[in-house]
Amino acid sequence: MIRTGGKQYKVANGDVIRVEKLEADAGASITLDDVLMVGDAGNTTIGTPTVAGASVVAEVVAQDRGPKIIVFKKKRRQNYRRKNGHRQDLTVLRITGINGAA
Repeated sequence: MIRTGGKQYKVANGDVIRVEKLEADAGASITLDDVLMVGDAGNTTIGTPTVAGASVVAEVVAQDRGPKIIVFKKKRRQNYRRKNGHRQDLTVLRITGINGAA
């Protein structure tokens, strides 16, 4: 279990996840040090708040954008309407290794 971009993700070796944008080029390898929990075959380590010495290595597959979300604001009877669109910048990661503390 890792934390990045204010969100938590349960990951395993070989998983492909989409996270908030990270500054890295496609094909680069990055290390995520904010590991909240490490577990394997009945042996689980829970961090307080993070597991010391644990890290997750991931490869950047692509820099992507999420789907368009319409933001519509309205105040009734006031002739107030605002319509905006938003697309979140995302980074696609492939998990290549999990280094546990113990």
